[in-house]
Amino acid sequence: MIGIGGRARLTFLADVPVSVSATRNFAPISRAVLTAPRAIASGTLAARDAYGAESKNGLFSASIAMRLIIDAVLLSLFAVQHSVMARYWFKQRWTKVVAPLLERSTYVLIASLILLLMFWQWRPIGTSPERVIWDVQNHTARLVLEGLFWLGWLIVLTSTFLINHFNLFGLQQAYCYLKGTELTPPTFRIPAFYRGVRHPLYLGFIIAFWSTPRMSLGHLFFAVMTTTYMIVDIQFEERELLRAHGERYANYRKQVSMLMPIRFAKAEPEAEDVKQKGAHS
Repeated sequence: MIGIGGRARLTFLADVPVSVSATRNFAPISRAVLTAPRAIASGTLAARDAYGAESKNGLFSASIAMRLIIDAVLLSLFAVQHSVMARYWFKQRWTKVVAPLLERSTYVLIASLILLLMFWQWRPIGTSPERVIWDVQNHTARLVLEGLFWLGWLIVLTSTFLINHFNLFGLQQAYCYLKGTELTPPTFRIPAFYRGVRHPLYLGFIIAFWSTPRMSLGHLFFAVMTTTYMIVDIQFEERELLRAHGERYANYRKQVSMLMPIRFAKAEPEAEDVKQKGAHS
């Protein structure tokens, strides 16, 4: 666990027992995934000791540069875990270690632990005037930006329920595992927002991250890094969707834009359910 007294205790993952055969098949990947949080925590603690006192010599002082590096490493750790564990080849190996029905819930659990590490070790850049990119003073404009911020999060939340919120977070699979029942195979659907853009979940995050009346250097850094990650990750995610749904998803890509609803006026794809084609075969 992560300790409270200033030291990282990330030993619980390394102590999880696995079978000899599973360890042999999965050893290289599992070592990287299970030891990375400990390495990051140790590095950030050392950096905090070395650069604890913030220099006041300018916008890009040594202290600010180190803070940006630490924050970039934390964001990269989350991005690597979030992308690698979602890939088909990783799932094939991971399900030799955990039950297939627990694959999604363990993915969400590890992602949540990395988020906690990021919240704990995140280095604020500060909000002094020289570190503010923009500061909107117009009252109406501020209300618009704040409204867009909440609209972005509303799009995120709504999108999760449109595609099955409980399946997305692994709760449905874990429930079936505990009850000893079969999981209903997922279906390909195109509800509501998904008729306008292929990735409304990511679009909601982007709107929320960029909509602020006061954009500090740290906020800008976070928004740029996360937006870049989402755009890159979409490319990998869509390969998996093409593997799962084949021509059906290929046609959907031709008709619906990735993030901007610029093709919304074109012919809409059919919305009936289609059985998933070999998503986990």
